[in-house]
Amino acid sequence: MIRDTIKAAQISAMKAGEKDRLAAVRLILAKIKDRDIELRTAASQPDDDALVVEVLQKMVKQRRESIALYEQGGRDELAAVEKAELAVIEEFLPAQMSEAETSAAIEAIKTELGAESLKDMGRVMATLKERHGPQLDMSKASAAVKAALG
Repeated sequence: MIRDTIKAAQISAMKAGEKDRLAAVRLILAKIKDRDIELRTAASQPDDDALVVEVLQKMVKQRRESIALYEQGGRDELAAVEKAELAVIEEFLPAQMSEAETSAAIEAIKTELGAESLKDMGRVMATLKERHGPQLDMSKASAAVKAALG
């Protein structure tokens, strides 16, 4: 399980005295704990790895947005901190699909569902997320689906 891997990384970072890495791993664990607390009252609990991947993907998206804003503002030292955190977070995410694999998956789903126009984008995206969610950056996938259907 990804959660166990993250906890092991926390222990190894403590032992090695890697303060920056430890801070990033603790941040990840805190976000996961927050999500666990949110879901206490939920009717259905998602798979643990799916929950962790969802949290990690959200954190990656936030870091990328922050990096872009810091670089636009000329705050390279803050961008460097965000990039370091991003590298640690991405270590725990499953391998991402390449552009070729993504477009092949989109074409297969498009053919299977008989999708022909942008009206079918919701169905294609839902199926894509269901089958390949953890391996995809859904914002990039959305643009690819739109291009394939447009």
